[in-house]
Amino acid sequence: MAAAVDSHPAADHAGAAVFGRLAMDLHAVHGVEETVEAVVQFAVHALQCNYAGVLLIGRDRRPQVLAQTDPRVAALYRLQIDADDGPLITAIRQDSVVVLDDVDTQTTWSTAWADRVRAAGIRSAAHLPLQVGGRTVAILSLYSDVPDAFGTDELAVAHILARHASVAIANARQQASLAQAIDARKLVGQAMGILMERYDLDGDRAFEVLRRYSQQNNRKLRDVAQELIDTRRLPQ
Repeated sequence: MAAAVDSHPAADHAGAAVFGRLAMDLHAVHGVEETVEAVVQFAVHALQCNYAGVLLIGRDRRPQVLAQTDPRVAALYRLQIDADDGPLITAIRQDSVVVLDDVDTQTTWSTAWADRVRAAGIRSAAHLPLQVGGRTVAILSLYSDVPDAFGTDELAVAHILARHASVAIANARQQASLAQAIDARKLVGQAMGILMERYDLDGDRAFEVLRRYSQQNNRKLRDVAQELIDTRRLPQ
């Protein structure tokens, strides 16, 4: 009796190779914006959808369009945010994947919203949360001008892309935070040097002066240090 053989080994290897290249490409770019730009460009080619975008969700839950392959993506984001209606809003609130199979037959969201989406030439969409540390930090949106564009196979690929994107965004954010911390440390060090030279202070005393000004004026230590460097005077 012959053993079962995978009928699509070449396709599986090709898919693995494609996502392998994606992982390398995402590792090579720097910054959150560059990372998500690479994600949306890959999404359009890998999933053969018409448009893609990434909406960043800040800690205050305020959304920000971070990347798009077409201006109408930003318009669709704004449409749903302003109306507080649509699959994007549902995905954000429920932290779950939301698929719009066909705008012509949907009954979940308002008719007014559906009419405007249809007028934009969109028939189907998928919104996938990008999670970091169990918290949704962004939404990957995929749009198509044909109905039922995101079936089981397409969503399986989209889920893999979402996982890659989540890791890449987390790494980019960590690198950005580290770079900001290093920059702030350098600024504070320069400001301390100015105080030490001008007022004959030791390092501990110079740092205490900066810290006190920061607290009294409710300003970040980094900003106080930057102003001292720029003006050679302590903030009023």
